[in-house]
Formats: sequence, structure tokens, C-alpha cells
Amino acid sequence: MSQHAFRVVVLISGAGSNLQALIDQQTNQQLPIEIVGVLSNRPNAGGLSIAQSAGIATAVVDHTTFGDRQDYDNQVAQAILTWQPDLVVLAGYMRIMSAGLVRQFEGKMINIHPSLLPKYPGLNTHKKALEAGDTEHGSSVHFVTEELDGGPVIAQIKTPINHDDTEQTLVERIKRLEHTLYPRVVKWLAEGEVTYREGKAWRNEQLIKEPQLIED
Repeated sequence: MSQHAFRVVVLISGAGSNLQALIDQQTNQQLPIEIVGVLSNRPNAGGLSIAQSAGIATAVVDHTTFGDRQDYDNQVAQAILTWQPDLVVLAGYMRIMSAGLVRQFEGKMINIHPSLLPKYPGLNTHKKALEAGDTEHGSSVHFVTEELDGGPVIAQIKTPINHDDTEQTLVERIKRLEHTLYPRVVKWLAEGEVTYREGKAWRNEQLIKEPQLIED
């Protein structure tokens, strides 16, 4: 990659399947990015070995060794900044960030959330969708702001909920759909097609009023 490559840092807590999808598309030159670092709050996160196998630098900031969330987030911010990213991608990063950390990267940090936001911020989204009798479910990519899962949504992908669906079948189907959705949005950002201004998401200089729907 050239020194002008769009630099991406990925934050993870777990297996790293969305990280793998991004690495695959970067490797196949479908994504004009360079993933320059992967950070985890868990030393045993499976995604770390995925990154290392791809020759990507990794860092661990173990949240269990910090008594204070602000101290932890300060350390995370320092680690991220060493990689000088153009974009910070949260991919299954299971930590609620302090306001200061969010503000530091506002407009340069995105998250993927397994629901059709604004429905079901927080946890247990598949269970909530089933209990509500929803006919469809999906995933959303949004800019990160101080409101949990409340930043402007860029794009979504949807799937019908079938009568025999369970939490587990939805988890697996949504995860697969995310591997289409997340790289698409990262590409838009890398190419300057999607931007963040005045607390809002824009695509091709048009305010995104309704999330862009991605077809699988």
C-alpha cells in the first residue's frame, strides 16, 4: 500500500468475523484501505490471531487491569493514535466509550449494531426482535456519538424473520449479512462518498435522511 492509503484501525472484543471480512476484501483489492492496527480489550480475543496471521499490528488494552474507565479510555486513545488512522472501525467491541474518547474521534469512528436502529440499541437485539413479533430484522452501521448506538445511521441491511427463527439462527444470518454491509460502508468512507458534518451523515453531499439499504 502507498503512504497515501486510507488507514483503518479496528477495535474488537471477540472472534473478529467482521474484521476477517474487511481483511479479505482488502487482500482482494476490493477495498482501498490499509488496516494498520487491531486493538482488543480482551487478551484472548480470537480476532487478534486473525490480524496477526494477516501481518497486521495488534495491541491489547485489558480493561480488567484498569480501575477507572477514563484511564482505560485514555490508554485506548493513545494506542489508536500511534497508528494515525483515517477511520476507527468498531467490530464487536464490547465496551461503552467515555464521552472524551468519542469526541476525540468524532466523525472518524463507526460501529456496526445488530438491529435496525433506532430499534433496539444495546444488547439482546435478536431476542427483542423475536419477542416483539417483528417481521424483519437486520444490522446498521452508524457514526459513533456520545449517545449509545444513537449516532447517525449510514446504511442498513435487512432480512425477513421467519416463523421458525430462533435467536441463534438470527445471530448467524445477521452476522453473514454484516460481512456484506460493513465493507461496503468502509469503502464509501475511504472513497470520500460518505462524510460526517455537523453531527450528521452525508452521502455524495446529500444528507442521509433514511439509512441506505444494502442488498445482500
